[in-house]
Amino acid sequence: MRAERVFAYGATAGLLGDLILGDPRRGHPVAVFGRAAGAVEQFLWRDHRAWGALYTAVCAGGAVGAAALASRAVRTSPAASVALTAAATWSVLGGTTLGREARAIGGALAAGDIEAARERLPHLCGRDPRALDGPGIARAVVESVAENTSDAVVGALVWGAVGGVPGLVGFRAVNTLDAMVGHKSPRHWRFGWASARLDDVVGAPGARLTAALAVLAGGDPGGATRAWRADAGRHPSPNAGPVEASFAGALGVRLGGTLSYGGRVEHRPVLNGGGRAVEVSDIDRAVRLSRRVGGLALGVAVAGRLVWARAARRTRAGGRS
Repeated sequence: MRAERVFAYGATAGLLGDLILGDPRRGHPVAVFGRAAGAVEQFLWRDHRAWGALYTAVCAGGAVGAAALASRAVRTSPAASVALTAAATWSVLGGTTLGREARAIGGALAAGDIEAARERLPHLCGRDPRALDGPGIARAVVESVAENTSDAVVGALVWGAVGGVPGLVGFRAVNTLDAMVGHKSPRHWRFGWASARLDDVVGAPGARLTAALAVLAGGDPGGATRAWRADAGRHPSPNAGPVEASFAGALGVRLGGTLSYGGRVEHRPVLNGGGRAVEVSDIDRAVRLSRRVGGLALGVAVAGRLVWARAARRTRAGGRS
């Protein structure tokens, strides 16, 4: 079976697996990788960029290498290749758990239990929940749904289409390293620099595709496009900016503004300034938009892999004639 068909069948099965099963409570492969990366950090940590680059290379390179070896081991068996791709896709996608966590927080807010919402918020993002009221929590949830649609769904599918199982695993490894050491804490300011920059690079294609699909799948294509063009570049993150701006425009809400991470206050530009303030009901709307974007991303990734493979075969055939 050709590689593009292996990816098409495996990625589709993996996305369905995520929709049906979500993430396991224990023993998730990403969590296992995170624990291993944490152990490597304890061994390699130095307050220096070069050591951080070595750490990134060891962890991300090791994950990609292991995935490549696994793919090579099953390459003669189409069924095993599809199963491996499905398992890898399921393990790196997090769209269903993202939606569940967001809706759980939304349910707590709707019931007026702001303390329960604050307690659950760290499961979804790194914001300081003590600094947020109800509307602030709702805004944080919508922003996290938007950003994680790219990080936990679309970006992985894009790199899976490019590199198969190693692409899926490599993207998730880099994204996990950024979450672990890429933030600007005193310990990781230099050490995490390489992980953060690599995540910016590998996340760029998925972020742009996510923004474009939000324009198509949202209820206001014109508003999403205008917000993307006007506000994406004002966001401090080159990848979160397009995604959050397009989601804001598609949903007709206003995102950005003041937020707090671990006691550090940031004043971010407002995205889609003409929109209204986020309401609790917008959390469910954001989750539904995220799911539509994820489904479209699978179609784009599969179609792109098929078209690229066909074009490559034609090029090779032309070279032999």
